[in-house]
Amino acid sequence: MRLIVTTFIGVVFGFFVVLRNVYLDVAKRLPIIWQLNIPSSLLPTVDLSYIEDKKSGISTQTILNAWSSTRSNNSSSTQSNDTSKIWVTSNPRGAERLAPGIIAAESDFYPRRLWGKPSEDLTIKPKYLVTFTVGYSQKKNIDAAVKKFSENFTILLFHYDGQTTEWDEFEWSKRAIHVSARKQTKWWYAKRFLHPDIVAPYDYIFIWDEDLGVEHFNAEEYIRLVRKHGLEISQPGLEPNKGLTWQMTKRRGDREVHKVTEEKPGWCTDPHLPPCAGFVEIMAPVFSRDAWRCVWYMIQNDLVHGWGLDFALRKCVEVHELTLSSSNFTVPFQSIIWFQFYF
Repeated sequence: MRLIVTTFIGVVFGFFVVLRNVYLDVAKRLPIIWQLNIPSSLLPTVDLSYIEDKKSGISTQTILNAWSSTRSNNSSSTQSNDTSKIWVTSNPRGAERLAPGIIAAESDFYPRRLWGKPSEDLTIKPKYLVTFTVGYSQKKNIDAAVKKFSENFTILLFHYDGQTTEWDEFEWSKRAIHVSARKQTKWWYAKRFLHPDIVAPYDYIFIWDEDLGVEHFNAEEYIRLVRKHGLEISQPGLEPNKGLTWQMTKRRGDREVHKVTEEKPGWCTDPHLPPCAGFVEIMAPVFSRDAWRCVWYMIQNDLVHGWGLDFALRKCVEVHELTLSSSNFTVPFQSIIWFQFYF
């Protein structure tokens, strides 16, 4: 009995010893699978047929060399796709490391839904932007003004009194864009929220005061005439009998646009320069996209009321040659023209 038990224990022990040795041998010969946990995507690139052919003579070193070569090739491929190697000087400053195809250099004021396809967010893309710097006390006047603009216009309100939700009593207010910062002027807002790359989708940008009377104003007709005459910076003419600072701002009933005027003696140092020619007041200017890009850069960060800015606007439009009928010479003239439409 003792002999039988001893023999049985020896056989079992020997079996486990042999099994252990086989396991260790397999583990040593298959370092790629057992020890390195190589991704399955790389397995087809390594020839493992030796597993079934014990007489193939393929050594462990050969397998390691094959794996090392595969790893080296993959590393080279990764390096070739390394985005840190990208440097595109034509990209916007600070984005040189990005592929040009993913650059979004411009934005807009188009609202977006929280869910759904982005392509379905907008049934109509407004072509024009209208901004008012407002206080709630002027709500009736602003309501009347906003209703003059169709769905082709994005409405943007800058609130200097901090009151925004109160405007929800007007249905159009729920579709408008509201920006609030207490006790600031429209040029402070314009410099910080109307960057040319933000308003780039809009053909024309209206930057208006809150106290304008618009009883006789037609927005679509105004746009039509601005396009017709190629006006880069313009403004509707004012009612002649309402008391004006500048004669240039007065509406004239005999023409669609006018370029020159006569001011009070001593008010114009040059009859071909503002305020006698090429002059738009800052109360209700309308800028083309290209003109606004120039004007935005001209606006200083500490500009408050904007006094004097209207005398400098002519620097941001193309110079035209205008032959004066009363002279025999040609003088440069800016394409800032007052439109006869009045408020």
